[in-house]
Amino acid sequence: MSELIQLDFFDLGIASGLMVIAIGLSFWQRIGLELNLALATVRTILQLLVLGYILDFILALDNFWAVLAILAVMLTVAAIVAKNRITQKMPGILPLVWGSMLLSTAFTLIYVNFLIIQPDRLFQAQYVIPLAGFVLGNAMNAAAIAGERFVSTINASHAEIETHLSLGATPQQAIKQYKKDSIRAGLIPTINQMMIIGMVTIPGFMSGIIISGVDYDKIPFQTASEAASYQILLMFMVALSNLLTTIFLTIALSQQFFNKNAQLIK
Repeated sequence: MSELIQLDFFDLGIASGLMVIAIGLSFWQRIGLELNLALATVRTILQLLVLGYILDFILALDNFWAVLAILAVMLTVAAIVAKNRITQKMPGILPLVWGSMLLSTAFTLIYVNFLIIQPDRLFQAQYVIPLAGFVLGNAMNAAAIAGERFVSTINASHAEIETHLSLGATPQQAIKQYKKDSIRAGLIPTINQMMIIGMVTIPGFMSGIIISGVDYDKIPFQTASEAASYQILLMFMVALSNLLTTIFLTIALSQQFFNKNAQLIK
């Protein structure tokens, strides 16, 4: 296979033309996404360029505290984004989202590091940062979907919940079905992705192998199989982490809707 074609800043400038076309189409069709697309374009460029330099530094440093610091930043940003996607605003929701994602991601990473990868150091940057980034990105979406579904459903179902309470149900019994539906909603994208991966979509790891121009004559099947193995691991990590995130989050949110006398807070 041929060597990787390098992309310089001029090439990226031409690539930006794709977004110019998208913005033009939005303006032509009066969709109203011009500002959002422009902002997303600028943020994508700046964030990825900055991330590249930061990761180069941290991967070279490979220090426990440096790795921990970037993981904390990634977690906080993901929690803020997930919280902002929940349109029904509630006081103190950010710590609930942050804590749910922390517990689920930490458990998943510790399980994988201790039992599967077993690197030389527990927080080896080469493994922990990309794995955590992939898991957090998916957990963020699951938390946003489940949280939005759960909060909006409860706010729209006060009469039904109060009816259950008046008939002797506990708060958790009264909202049990809403919690289940929200968790299912948060897991649907993950399950759909797992159903079609390798058949409709080419996973990120394997796409990177193809684009980078690996010579399979010199390394027959080895690189592709390793990429497939890591992609399987990633998908299983995402599935567990997303499920834990939505469970933790819906449990935490449910506590915010009732007072100490088990009465619904409106």
